[in-house]
Parts: sequence; structure tokens; C-alpha cells
Amino acid sequence: MKRRIYSLFIALSLVVVSACDLDLLEDPNVVTPDTADPTLVLNNVQLSFAGHFSGTSFLGERLSRMMSQPNNLYEQAYVPVNFNGQWTTAYISMLNDIKLVEELGEDRNLQRHLGMARFFKAYTMVNMVDWFGDIPYSEALDPTNFNPNYDSGASVYAEALAILDQAAANFTAPSAPAVPQDLYYGGDWAKWIKAVNTLKLKIHLNLRLVDQGGTTAAINALVAGGNLMGPGDDFVFRYGTNFTDPAAQHPRYGQYNNGGGGDYHSTWYMWHLTEAKGFDDPRVRYYLYRQRTQITTDPDELRCISEIAPAHYLAGGWPFCTPNDRGYWGRDHLNAEGIPPDGPVRTQFGVYPIGGRFDDDAGVTVGPGQGADGAGIQPILMHWFVDFMLAESALTLGTTGDPRELMEQGIRKSMAYVRAFGEEKDGEAVTAWQSGAEFAEDVEDYVDYVNNEYAGLANDDRRENIIAREYWLAAWSNGNEAYNLYRRTNGKPDNMQPGLLESFGTFPRTLPYPNNHMVTNTNAVQKPGLGTKTFWDTNPDGSFASGGIY
Repeated sequence: MKRRIYSLFIALSLVVVSACDLDLLEDPNVVTPDTADPTLVLNNVQLSFAGHFSGTSFLGERLSRMMSQPNNLYEQAYVPVNFNGQWTTAYISMLNDIKLVEELGEDRNLQRHLGMARFFKAYTMVNMVDWFGDIPYSEALDPTNFNPNYDSGASVYAEALAILDQAAANFTAPSAPAVPQDLYYGGDWAKWIKAVNTLKLKIHLNLRLVDQGGTTAAINALVAGGNLMGPGDDFVFRYGTNFTDPAAQHPRYGQYNNGGGGDYHSTWYMWHLTEAKGFDDPRVRYYLYRQRTQITTDPDELRCISEIAPAHYLAGGWPFCTPNDRGYWGRDHLNAEGIPPDGPVRTQFGVYPIGGRFDDDAGVTVGPGQGADGAGIQPILMHWFVDFMLAESALTLGTTGDPRELMEQGIRKSMAYVRAFGEEKDGEAVTAWQSGAEFAEDVEDYVDYVNNEYAGLANDDRRENIIAREYWLAAWSNGNEAYNLYRRTNGKPDNMQPGLLESFGTFPRTLPYPNNHMVTNTNAVQKPGLGTKTFWDTNPDGSFASGGIY
């Protein structure tokens, strides 16, 4: 029925996330479609989408070793109750509101509202399939069905591509004068179409293991269309500097307001940024901020410095405890040790992307107002992701382009953006530390190293590993892309640092269904274990090419 009261849209999501009180449907204070402002509803979608991305991305950052993973076993960390928030945000805060925006938009010819809402809808649907596998969709938003059945991940992917076709048409169709408040592109509808096409590229690349021919044709068509993201087209959510009233800073800037602390950075990722190539990645001082420029010699502050690495670490040659003695202070993968009072000294996020401070060897504890005061971004779809995705598809599918050249373009674009971001947000520290010419020299050295490494490889599997490694390093703070990359490429970049225990459980190929879904939907069936894969992950069960799922 067309004229449902707005609370019905809240109730319908509760069928998959929590119990609801039907008496609330009679609440006279609830907004109806006759009184709802579609712009305000869409604003909630835009804000919720940033939260949805941030929440799922952080899970991927831990699984892909961008950030340290606490707990000793994967089975301890990835339990149903931990994912109630992701499920609730997707269904209540987003898909319900999007359905209302679609109804209002169709009634009032609000084409731009429709385009934006459908883009968010497609991304969210695909992201939920990537993380959970089969999900309720076609029945999930029916307010009369409290026990929706699952849709296959493949059918949800197909529906998302169709929705993106609708969204692209909405951005060019004649529309009513009313325009939405666009928190992402400021009303530049041409950029929205590029974002639509780039999201299609992401979707098709994930499908390459289950539909090689269709994926090849689709990606070649997108390349031929020439309307993918380039510099200046990045799809990001931008934060402000307000601490309160309203709080607008990047959520990870809270480490600065609290005088340090927060999650530990990954020894493995920091090692790749500083030691793996024999020189520092030019982005490391933008990504990370060291509160001390040397590692402590006090085991009460950092217990592992007085310990011997686990036997399997020694046998595999993985770094243990710290990547070096220059103050990069984090934790190894799957480390469940207690937390000492090291908040003022452990490595923190830098200027990119959270709006913190650039690492100019100051070596002082972070505090409120430092760097860019939290005016960071969520890097949801960045223009250099296009180059890395096309490099992977060119190598594995033979799509348009030279894989090495595309990889190089991605590296250069990432470096340029990170440098420009640092200059904009903490320019005095950045330019005093290193001139633009000196940074450019470092970039050339980096590119030369990677190109020579790539050229010396004997087969495409090893070349794919280099492309995956460089994408992983350039995708900093986007765990959704890193997690998909790792599963799609059969465990690349390979030889990831394992857990501290020699047996550390099953790597999650998808998440378990959350507790609030399991207890309220009689059709819900929990997965048999963390090894259950999403439909496009056809790589072998049990072990990736690296010799184990790490």
C-alpha cells in the first residue's frame, strides 16, 4: 500500500533485527509520507551510510592486517552478538529510509533524491552480501512479513546492478525543482554517475571467479565508456572539526581528544610500510603518527620486547613485537594480552585520512586540536582504486589495459592524493619536513622498485600478488576493499602474519548472522562456521595459497 505511515518502515526492519511493538504504529507523532521531508530522510541515509561503511571497514582492516586483531582465536572475536550494529544500521537506518525516499521520490518526481538513495542501496546490499553471504532482501522490507526468507547473494548482486542502472538514469532525468542536500558531491550529478560506474566495476570484479566471460565483457564496456572515477571524483564522507554540538570530527580522532590509546596498529602493516622494501613508503608519515620516535626498553610498557618470538614466527620469518626500533608501536595479529598504560606512546592514526597530525618526528603525545582537528574523510571509493581493480582484471581476465602500467598509475595517484591531503590538512608540518620535489623523488624510487620487482617475476600468480600488495597498501582505512581483495585473489597479498598462537582458528570467509536476527526471525539459519563463503568466493576451503588462512 502506497500510504504507509513511516513507523511501518521502522517496524519492517525490526522483523530482521529485533522485536517490535505494533502499538507504536498508532503513534500520532510519527511522520507520515504526507508530512515527511524526503531531503531530511535522505540526510539520515547519508549519515548512516558513513557509519555503515566505517563499521564494516574496520572489521576488514583487522582481518587484512591493516589494524591489529585482538583475541587469540578468530572464533573468540567473530561471534553473532558482535554484529548486531552492522545489521541494524543496514536495515533500519538505511534500507527502510531508502524505501521511503523511493516512494516519495517517485510520487514527487525527485530524480536526484532517487539516484542518491539507489546508489546507497546498491552499495549496502552488495556490502551485506560480501560480509554475510545470503541475506533477507526481497521479503525483508515487507511490513506484513516478520520472518523473511533469504535471497541468494547472486540474486542480490544482480538486483544491485539493476538498481545502479536506475540510479544513473535518475541523475540525468528531468526532475522537480527540489534538490537534495548532497553531503558527498555537493550536487555534482556528473560525479555521481562516475561513482555509479565505479561501483559497477567493483561489483563485476568480485564476480570474476563465478562469471569470467560476463565480467570480462562488463569491465571492457565500462572502460570503453570512459566514465569511471578520476582525480577529483573520489567518493568520500567528509568530517568537520566540532567536538560537540554537534560532534563532527572523524570518529577515530577520539584518540587525540583522549590523549592517545585506541586500537593498536598492526606490526605487519607497519613493517610493510617501513621495512619490507628496504626504505620507507612515502605515505607512512601521513598514514601513521608516532608518539615516540624510539621503541621503549621497558618491558612493563611493551612486554613482548623481553620475549622470544613464537616458534612458527621464527620459522616463517615474520616480524615479532615491533617492525623496527623507530617508535612504530603496535601489536602482532591475534594478540589478546592485557593493555598496559601505553596510550600516550603507542602509534596513532596520522593526518590521512582521519585528520590527525603529520609525523614530523615530533615524538609527542597526541592531544585535542592537533593536526587537522579531526577534519578527515571516510575513503569509500577513491579514484586510484579504479587503476588497481583494472590492473587485477587485466592480468586475470585479459581486460583492456596493461596490468603493470595500471598498477603504476594507481600507486602514483594514491601518493599524489595523500601528499595533497597532508598539505591541505597539516601543511606547515608537511612542507617543513619535506618539499614537494623531495617527495616526488621518493615516489620515483618507490615506483622504480615495484616495477623492477614486477618485471622480474616468472608467472602471473606472483605478479598478481604484487598488484594485490600495492592495492592493499594504497587502500589504507578501507577494510571492505582489502577484505574482498584477500578472498577474491586466493589470499593475496600472501604470507600474512599469522596469529601468535600456532593454531588460531578459522579465518572468517563471512561473518556469522547477528544475534538480533537469529532470535527474531524463525526462518533464520546460522552458518556452520566461519569458513562459510559468500557466493563469489570459489577459492578452496581451508587454506589459501599462502599455506594457511591467516
